[in-house]
Amino acid sequence: MPEQTLKKAGFMTESTSLTSSFPIDVRAYPDRQAMGRAAAAAIAEDLRARLARQSRVRMVFAAAPSQAEMLEALVAEPGIDWQRIRAFHMDEYIGLDAQAPQRFGLWLQRHLFDRLPFGAVRIIDPGNDPSSAALAYAAELAAEPIDVVCLGIGVNGHLAFNDPPVADLADAQDVKIVELDGACRRQQVDDGCFAQLDQVPSHALTLTLPRLLRSDRMYCVVPGAAKREAVRRSLRDPIGTACPATALRLHPRVVLFLDPDSAP
Repeated sequence: MPEQTLKKAGFMTESTSLTSSFPIDVRAYPDRQAMGRAAAAAIAEDLRARLARQSRVRMVFAAAPSQAEMLEALVAEPGIDWQRIRAFHMDEYIGLDAQAPQRFGLWLQRHLFDRLPFGAVRIIDPGNDPSSAALAYAAELAAEPIDVVCLGIGVNGHLAFNDPPVADLADAQDVKIVELDGACRRQQVDDGCFAQLDQVPSHALTLTLPRLLRSDRMYCVVPGAAKREAVRRSLRDPIGTACPATALRLHPRVVLFLDPDSAP
């Protein structure tokens, strides 16, 4: 990917390059619960500091079982004025019933949004016109800077639903329709979200890589043995869409939280 193209996408400066990427702050913990508590504590500390110096905070959350321990601990963190925080999420299936429990917006409502007094929560709703929904959601995201992104890494190295076949480091869109690859759809079954592969939707709306990387800070929580190779590739492979999570190294403020199973 040409460096000038990455700079035009808005997340690469004259001082960064594909050969001199930023180091990721990698933190490993003795078990999954300790990982979740540590990630939540770091995120909470960041939020308190931001709220002390700015009127509100805008956050993006991933919806996945890998985030459950962190979210559970984050709900219990004291001293955060959640009414001054506006929340978004990063992807949603297309074609699922509005009340399907697998919908990411509903998952986050159960685990987070309904448990804290957020000032505002904006759920992605593809509806009958996903293209228009993508444009509307992108406009809301672009209204003000995104301060914090809480995310994971997929078994195929995806960030959000930017799978290797569709990931684009210089994507001109902020939110787009994507076709999910086989490894990504299989992960949804292996995670227990769907009983069988043919139940997993083939398409989704997702925030793109440039949109995610334009945030001020990223907290990446990645537990489990199934993610170990994706973590290794994220840290060691050349930056590119063969492993989209390598793009994390283009961001100057990423913290990666691992458990013993995911740590390479």
